[in-house]
Amino acid sequence: MTEKPRPLRADAARNRARVLQVAYETFAEEGASVPIDEIARRAGVGAGTVYRHFPTKESLFQAIVADRLRQIVEWTRARAATDPGEGLYAFLFKMAEQGATDLGLTEAFAGVGFDLAAALPDAEREFTGMMTEILAQAQRAGTVRPDLDPADIKTLIVGLQAMRRFRGDGELMRRIYPVIRAGLAAPGSAETSAREPLNTEQQGP
Repeated sequence: MTEKPRPLRADAARNRARVLQVAYETFAEEGASVPIDEIARRAGVGAGTVYRHFPTKESLFQAIVADRLRQIVEWTRARAATDPGEGLYAFLFKMAEQGATDLGLTEAFAGVGFDLAAALPDAEREFTGMMTEILAQAQRAGTVRPDLDPADIKTLIVGLQAMRRFRGDGELMRRIYPVIRAGLAAPGSAETSAREPLNTEQQGP
């Protein structure tokens, strides 16, 4: 019988939470290349403390990415539940903005030195499943063309994130949003490219 892991002591739990917070901020700003010793220094703990919780930098990075994907999945499903036809557009806008604020997640999603499906198969399946769901919902609602598939959506996201980060322009998505809507809209639908981007400032990732 496998013995259940003991719960962390209060101080160990605080250290782990601190490491995760600093690692998230560091990876988001600088990408996954930052050494684990530097993360420990910024968190105000010894490197040994970090290694006790995360044996490798890869395991720490994976924990951060898995948590971010979970937050995005939960936010998107909640958003799509209120308006299935708009869920995909809200998701695309949210993911594009990640290109400006979260370099680590952007790198992971684009496969830069990180195989998402191999490293986090459960999180990747959940994320892809969510994309499939909201795409199908939008297609049934008649707001998105029927010949798109989840691979098309992922490709679009990678491109939008790269563009958003490269330009560093907070107004970029608002200018290009009508173009995206016009390209994704179902032929002959009542979709209009003049619609404003959906509010993605709601509580979420």
